[in-house]
Amino acid sequence: MVSANKEMVVYCFDTLVAHYTSELVPPPAFDEGQHPLFVTWKKVVGGEPRLRGCIGTLEARCLFNGFKDYALTSALRDRRFPPIQAREIPYLECTVSILTDYEPAANYLDWEVGKHGMIMEFSDPDNTRRSATYLPEVAAQEGWTKTETIDSLMRKSGYMGPITESLRKRVRITRYQSTLYTMHYSDYVTFVKKTRGAAPLIGTRPYH
Repeated sequence: MVSANKEMVVYCFDTLVAHYTSELVPPPAFDEGQHPLFVTWKKVVGGEPRLRGCIGTLEARCLFNGFKDYALTSALRDRRFPPIQAREIPYLECTVSILTDYEPAANYLDWEVGKHGMIMEFSDPDNTRRSATYLPEVAAQEGWTKTETIDSLMRKSGYMGPITESLRKRVRITRYQSTLYTMHYSDYVTFVKKTRGAAPLIGTRPYH
């Protein structure tokens, strides 16, 4: 089984840096394969990482093209946030996730906080079909209970009506697990200097 690793995060940083410098992206240094994947960008200011973009695919994708596509999609086209600017790059932290072990849950409580991510599907009282997902680390990072996580997923799906126990019982949950790897831009710079002999063109000082 392929696990998330340092080279995948480096490739995502390479891709985002190249978007602003017009340099060629160095070839990926990890094995090709087909897996569902996510790329998450956070901006670290004052020691507190804040989400700046998180997009991926629940379907298996070629890892090379998948990370290249979603590194940019999550950085520039997450509708919840303005696009990441070049000057923000030195403050970024990147996490790559590879999703595994998809299985149906027996009910909305049939999963473990910190272990399982979830794909939720349901029809709301107006018979609109809705779906949303959270990666395994989200509920634990937010300090949510299982019920709070389910309710938040309903809101993420766009449902703004009343949340009742009967509605929770009607949701379909597919749970999954993931491996992930996180790296801050400063560690990326250190890695690039060590392995390529020169720092990225977007350096450790803000780039305008």
